[in-house]
Amino acid sequence: MHRVVLDTSIIVAALRSRTGAANAVMRLVARRRLVVIATPALFLEYEDVLKRSEQQAAHGLDASGIDRFLAALASAVEPIEVHFHWRPQLTDPSDEMVLEAAVNGRADALVTHNVRDFAAAAARFGLRVAKPAELPGPTA
Repeated sequence: MHRVVLDTSIIVAALRSRTGAANAVMRLVARRRLVVIATPALFLEYEDVLKRSEQQAAHGLDASGIDRFLAALASAVEPIEVHFHWRPQLTDPSDEMVLEAAVNGRADALVTHNVRDFAAAAARFGLRVAKPAELPGPTA
């Protein structure tokens, strides 16, 4: 089973479109065909972003719907502790926690729509960076 870290952009895209590859990734997570690994800080970022008013308008979930989604996601997440920080590695400081979760959690892949932002730093750690459609069975 693949262990992946999901960039926040994947979580957002999954809720915005039921037919996109990011939503297919979330269905794989729900079926336990992918294991999502995340640090507490990364999971809190998912919550913060999803609860922003502009995001709620885009995905159509109210606060209780977001809480239900996050509870389901939390039940599928393998929590990771960050033992080592390698900052700075990326041009966007807010992406550092995503990279650190992947490296500390020994992820098989870091899944993002922003491959270019992570590619060089991930290569230094031997980490695969992939778009959602590049995962095994993403359209399942």
